[in-house]
Amino acid sequence: MTASPRSAHLPLMLALTFSAGIVDAVGFLGLDRVFTANMTGNVVILGMGLTQADDLPVLGPTMALVGFLTGATAAGRLQRRNPAGWTVQSSVIFAVVAAILGSVAAWLLLADDQSHLGAAAITGSLGIAMGLQAATARQLAVKDVTTVVVTSTITGLAADSALGTRRGSAHAGRRLAAVMLMLAGAATGALLLRLHLGAGLALAALLTAAVAVSGEIDRRRPAPPRQAS
Repeated sequence: MTASPRSAHLPLMLALTFSAGIVDAVGFLGLDRVFTANMTGNVVILGMGLTQADDLPVLGPTMALVGFLTGATAAGRLQRRNPAGWTVQSSVIFAVVAAILGSVAAWLLLADDQSHLGAAAITGSLGIAMGLQAATARQLAVKDVTTVVVTSTITGLAADSALGTRRGSAHAGRRLAAVMLMLAGAATGALLLRLHLGAGLALAALLTAAVAVSGEIDRRRPAPPRQAS
């Protein structure tokens, strides 16, 4: 279970951030205003829905939250003895995430199930996938890139700027990239909804599968020899 160098993780986690933007756009616009990756927004929607405000949903956010917790717990359990870094379990978990996204996309493309219970089942499945992804990204510990939320990233970007603490940041570029890729992912997901509800999820599945394969290839690559001091 050798971990790969952390420097190789950044572009892969940024790709998953873009993918999460797609998934959340599909959830919010295509599955009755539900977030399946951004649990902060989902909890807020659930809280307002419980008061019956503006006919906001309750079942969907609940399914997404339960699914996310289930996925994150499972990923944490699988990686409890692993060091920080990419391991065999990382590759397997991201492959499972890709399989879930691909299965849901196929379900939507073939069955086109738009029933209330069908939407709830899809939401729960996407929540599981995003929980798996978030917990695995957390294990990889790429600073400022959680793949599913950018609130703390935006906070750091602004607080450390010239108008803030003026401390600057060696990670300003990755912070900005994460925010812009989440934005681009959401826009892409919204555009693909014009084709079909499953189109965005199919793209997210392909991206996640590519991340799983790339990460596993990098993990198997021999580490460069250390230079003598």
